[in-house]
Amino acid sequence: MKFVKNTRICVTALAVLCAPAFATVKISYLKPSLASPQKIGTIVDWTAAATDTGAGPLTFQFNVAGPGKSLSVVRDFNVGTQHSSAWTPAPLAWNPAVCSNLAQPDGVVAYTCQPLEGVYEVEVVAKDFGTGESASKTVKFQVTPLVTGSAPVAVATANALVALFSSPSCATGSQMRVSFQEASGATPAMTTNYVKCHPPTTMTFEVAGMYPSTAYNMFSQTLTGGSTVNGPTVSFTTGALPSKVPFPSFKVIVPAGSQTDTTDRVLLHGSVTVGAGTQYAYAATDLGGNLIWYAYPPDLGLTRPLPNGTYIAITNGASWNPASNQAQLLRQMDLAGNILRETNTGIIQQQLLAKGATDGGPCNVIPSPAPVGAACLGHFHHEFIQSLPNGYSVAMANIEKIFPPGTQGDTSGLPVDIVGDMFVVLDTNWQVVWYWDAFEHDSGAPQLDINRPAVLGETCVSGQFGCYPIYLLASGIAPNAYDWLHGNSIYYWPAPQNGTAKGDLIWSSRHQDWVMRVDYQDGTGTGNILWRMGNQGDFTFKNLNNDPWPWFSHQHEVGIENNGNGVMSIFDNGNTRVTQLGRTGCKPHDCNSRGMAVKFDEAAMTVTPVISVDLGYYGQAMGSAQLLSDGTYFFVPTLVALGPSNIKSFDEEILPTPGKLTGTQVLNIQAPEVYRSWQIPDLYTPPIT
Repeated sequence: MKFVKNTRICVTALAVLCAPAFATVKISYLKPSLASPQKIGTIVDWTAAATDTGAGPLTFQFNVAGPGKSLSVVRDFNVGTQHSSAWTPAPLAWNPAVCSNLAQPDGVVAYTCQPLEGVYEVEVVAKDFGTGESASKTVKFQVTPLVTGSAPVAVATANALVALFSSPSCATGSQMRVSFQEASGATPAMTTNYVKCHPPTTMTFEVAGMYPSTAYNMFSQTLTGGSTVNGPTVSFTTGALPSKVPFPSFKVIVPAGSQTDTTDRVLLHGSVTVGAGTQYAYAATDLGGNLIWYAYPPDLGLTRPLPNGTYIAITNGASWNPASNQAQLLRQMDLAGNILRETNTGIIQQQLLAKGATDGGPCNVIPSPAPVGAACLGHFHHEFIQSLPNGYSVAMANIEKIFPPGTQGDTSGLPVDIVGDMFVVLDTNWQVVWYWDAFEHDSGAPQLDINRPAVLGETCVSGQFGCYPIYLLASGIAPNAYDWLHGNSIYYWPAPQNGTAKGDLIWSSRHQDWVMRVDYQDGTGTGNILWRMGNQGDFTFKNLNNDPWPWFSHQHEVGIENNGNGVMSIFDNGNTRVTQLGRTGCKPHDCNSRGMAVKFDEAAMTVTPVISVDLGYYGQAMGSAQLLSDGTYFFVPTLVALGPSNIKSFDEEILPTPGKLTGTQVLNIQAPEVYRSWQIPDLYTPPIT
């Protein structure tokens, strides 16, 4: 934005704004729902109000500083609601927790969130982005420990299957975790993640992964050097499942046996739905399909579990664009269902514009019909990973752009709305530090080609099932938006095969049938596409078994396994293969989705299959692929139509057959429709991919 002294300022970043310079913003109040002090684990709602002599709207940001810490963003700037002369934000439901960088053994930096007693500072900032004027107010709040003596305690949370365990402090240089097991000893113990000790304050953990209405024993384990000391045992009984929550049901088709990976004994289902309607609770089960964790109400999509007992979710909610609330919010959640931090499309758009990303601005300020060259960021979708160096993250967002008539073969004679992808790299405070815009790399091979349409010709209109909102379609624009790329996964490749010291991004584009490597170089790269893997791409496939269609197509959850040094795992939905082979009649196994893994050689530009196994079902969209710790694979065909209104997914563990590309099912559990699932040791140890 450009501001000019002693004049009126008209800014198009927020709907229609034209406000006098030097307008005044004042905070009327910032207050908690409960008086200070309160114990760790108590949810406190913070409300605020502000006035603005400018036209507004006012946006609000909430920041929190833990004891002895600096302020960090908990909820970034979002538009408030006007009541007479006052503006108010949505209340902030605050659960005291200090989030800090945590280095994992593989070098990945993630967040751990540890509730602490002490004095917190809660700040609200009100800002008019039209005038640039802002004001802030800070309130101190005392949080007291759960532990009042020398013995640990365990208390219930709002989630019936999650406990809050708190222990007296431990010594500097040591680490602590919690071990928990059914009191009957019926199943092996699980543990939380380790957290560094921070005396003199107490150690508090969310304990999750327990059966309903079951007695458990739990105790702390303090690691000092190579020695572990167990603390006193605490008893805790989980609650019954809430009767009003719609829980999914699971059916065991192939039970776990001697060849099943029982180290990875938890199945986490990212989003469980009933067709396009009501969502079930998120659910984690054991290998028998028995529930051990849930979250409800669920967000739009659980994109990734994190290695600290939290997860990332894309959710619906109000943002700066009043035209839609779909997929506007990005949240980090804890296992009890608390929101630890949140950003939104509106403030991301502002940060992108400040970095010169002209395609990343708001949609609701573009005139209708939109002129050729107009572009905007509409919503988050599909992916968020937090595995970049320094704790940085990547979110995926959709962008629309208007192209001249005839682009991608459109015959309407009107300008064409094309939907592309943008990657947004966020720092540890969820502020934009780098972005990638597909439309800046659409000039043809070896980049993308704007006139290479979606392989199966996919298009979208507003309200269409399987499509997010489309903002730029209108009279005077071609009637369908072209869903050109439909990216669905990103993997950070920390050690590319060319030996460079910095990492790149591996991106899966469903509608191009390609997996691509983007030159990220830890934020110093050009953003150019270095190669395109897939049919009609840059690699040659070594067709070891004379497959009539060896390549993957419309694939999902692509990642390079073994910390970036192994094979590439791929869930091959197979849409293009089924379409092509179906024209002449494909064999039953050719019409199913496949679990795939490949090795690739960047020097020779060849791809060699490691496994390409028929999963027994055709999953038209969505799906998962993962290499497990014992060398088996986990694949999830989903959106499987067993009948007109009977849509299912299947958690399948596959044991590869030595010397062949096939494998044997050693686990198969039927579930309602999911987007993505994972097989993991516990809720604190997610997979790398």
